[in-house]
Amino acid sequence: MSPFTGSAPRTEDWRHLRLTLDQGVATVTLARPEKLNALTFGAYADLRDLLAELARDGSVRALVLGGEGRGFCSGGDVDEIIGATLAMDTRRLLDFNRMTGQVVRGLRECPFPVVAAVHGAAAGAGAVLALAADFRVADPSARFCFLFTKVGLSGGDMGAAYLLPRVVGLGHATRLLMLGEPVRAPEAERIGLISVLADEGQAGAEAAALARRLADGPSLALAQTKALLTAELDMPLSAAIEMDASTQALLMTGADYAEFHAAFTAGRAPRWQGR
Repeated sequence: MSPFTGSAPRTEDWRHLRLTLDQGVATVTLARPEKLNALTFGAYADLRDLLAELARDGSVRALVLGGEGRGFCSGGDVDEIIGATLAMDTRRLLDFNRMTGQVVRGLRECPFPVVAAVHGAAAGAGAVLALAADFRVADPSARFCFLFTKVGLSGGDMGAAYLLPRVVGLGHATRLLMLGEPVRAPEAERIGLISVLADEGQAGAEAAALARRLADGPSLALAQTKALLTAELDMPLSAAIEMDASTQALLMTGADYAEFHAAFTAGRAPRWQGR
């Protein structure tokens, strides 16, 4: 995403979520606990726009995505979205589905690692938001459920059919997307859907600690690693190796590469600059 901005000011007030910034770590909290953080049209749009703003900001080096209350996110609001989409024409429906996909693209393409802090339900679109993160830190209460076929829609929603097989393998992805059955934390960890299984009630704290560790690291190197992981999913090996070589050559001209050598020579920890 380009860092260049137009004349519009930075958004200070987000109606459908809560944002805090702390020394390079952005924490985005879905804040509709009375509805298990069910997503509305406005919530999707806020997430889409916020991710684009943070990507251009330049000061964010890691992001934590979590949910307030009893769960992470129960997916799209049945009344406010499903009821409304029944009255939409094809063009409006396509606009809506493209918008939800833009949220996932924003999570995958933003130039910093995203850590999802999952407790309780991560269902439907909520499960895909967690899936699109770079890390999923979950406590034992977490349960993932890709519900789309349960409402008569394709399980391949918001990029789920692309991302899930690459995380858990085709066999598990087929079962999860076709049957829509919940996957609780122990199985989710076993099949690779959970990156870190935290103690009860500690997913938020563990996710914050991981985000701080990432933010304090070589942010440019991490951003390029994320970009390569996404870009090379569908490349032949020869193209991937060439992209790796070009990326490494560029990073070798950077300040962080020189700083590592200086720190190693001096016997001290590197002071990463993200350049």
